[in-house]
Amino acid sequence: MAVDLESLSEATSGALGSLLSTTILYPLDTCKTKFQAEVESHGQRKYRNLSDVLWEAVSTGRVLSLYQGLGTKNLQSFIAQFIYFYGYSYFKRLYLEKSGSKSIGTKANLILAAAAGACTAIVTQPLDTASSRMQTSAFGKAKGLWKTLSEGTLSDAFDGLGISLLLTSNPSIQFTVFDQLKQRLLAQKLKEADHGSSPVVLSAFTAFLLGAVSKSIATILTYPAIRCKVMIQAADPDNDNDDQTKRAQPKPRKTVLGVVRSIWKREGISGFFKGLEAQITKTVLSSALLLMIKEKISATAWVLILALQRYLLLTRGRLKNA
Repeated sequence: MAVDLESLSEATSGALGSLLSTTILYPLDTCKTKFQAEVESHGQRKYRNLSDVLWEAVSTGRVLSLYQGLGTKNLQSFIAQFIYFYGYSYFKRLYLEKSGSKSIGTKANLILAAAAGACTAIVTQPLDTASSRMQTSAFGKAKGLWKTLSEGTLSDAFDGLGISLLLTSNPSIQFTVFDQLKQRLLAQKLKEADHGSSPVVLSAFTAFLLGAVSKSIATILTYPAIRCKVMIQAADPDNDNDDQTKRAQPKPRKTVLGVVRSIWKREGISGFFKGLEAQITKTVLSSALLLMIKEKISATAWVLILALQRYLLLTRGRLKNA
């Protein structure tokens, strides 16, 4: 079976873009996740805003703990984006071939993006769960990947999978909006360009803006589910304690319904949007950087893959003639 080189190029550039954007913004991601995971109790909050999380790390001399779980997050992010971009690109090409259409409509684009997102969520859920637990552990007390996952059962590693599948609508909305805006801009540029000019591509700044707009729309629409997922995957505070008696006591399993009730009872409807500003700030910057980097890497990756394919074909031909 031949490898889909165009999909491979998209997957490689998307994964590398994700790796860089995740690393650059990881401290912000850690602050955001810890802020989202906290539920108000008796009118009291440990964190009033995002800066309180950062100040806690600074005041306790745990600044480097803002990077706890970075390795796991990068691994999850790289694998997730590779699978997503490969699947998304492959499904689009397959759809065009089977349908005979010259373009993909909004509805079909949403379905294809959701299918790619579902495949990604199922494969990477244990890594996603582990990274969330590491980030929400007390500063300096996060455990390694294997220890974090081995503390619970196999089903515990897939905590939040149902919501993750629901949240496939988030990248579906994001990349559909991005692709539609991108196609319109490129079509406009193509009309203005001369026939003999170089290929028309988005500028880094334009890609950044389109990424920011598309991710903002997707985040606002899906945020209540995002917060519920973070709370389900968050580390239990007792697990940061060395008291064996506390750790030996079985903890009730977190469920979507239980989390929804807890937020509603303690914080009201506004609780479902707690941390929305932080989420938008982080995800918009992350997605905008990802798409900007991806657009710039994509052309280079495609050239390198074609060069590698040509080299392998030449090598194969020489071996046959030898």
